[in-house]
Amino acid sequence: MVNARPAAGGGRWVDISPERLRGWLDGFYGRHDGATEEGLTLTGSSNGDTATLHPPPGATAVSTVDALLEAVARPKPIGLLLARKGAAAAGVHSGLKLVASKVERFYVQGRTAAGGWSQQRYARRRGNQTDAAVSGAADVAARVLLPVGGTVSLVCGGDRAMVDAVLEDPRLAPLVPLRHAHFLDVAEPRLNVLEEAAVVARRVRIHLVP
Repeated sequence: MVNARPAAGGGRWVDISPERLRGWLDGFYGRHDGATEEGLTLTGSSNGDTATLHPPPGATAVSTVDALLEAVARPKPIGLLLARKGAAAAGVHSGLKLVASKVERFYVQGRTAAGGWSQQRYARRRGNQTDAAVSGAADVAARVLLPVGGTVSLVCGGDRAMVDAVLEDPRLAPLVPLRHAHFLDVAEPRLNVLEEAAVVARRVRIHLVP
């Protein structure tokens, strides 16, 4: 699958499924009468267009196109943590499937137009519910992600502030250094959302200019 969207500062991002990466690269070479390679950046021979490849989680150590192709052909296990105030999901994706997963829903009241004392009481209640949701999400992450060895990268998504709060739990300290820079924009976590997030996380991101 190939997805494209504008990139801040110019150019556009293209997301390539691992199985289509080699074909996409062949197409880039063909459209530009060849290309030069410098690390993970291709420069078209005909017009100077560039394509900079960003390795997916589990392959971040690669520094050449050939190494990237080898890495995506043999994907390593990755962890996923998706969190919003209403739900959290954690999973381990290995090969082409989730080998461990857990989804939990939480109740956090919506906003209210009440004022005065009622507003203060509501704010305290909502704050307590949010704290409970963060704690519950940390429980989910600890239960699913910590027991599984071999996970080389953690992909997060949902609400960034919620995810940051969850990862402040001391139990999850071993996961923090594994956190991948790319943050996924996902709906409220459900099992199908977690499964789709695993597919999206595996894609190679390419910055094309122009």
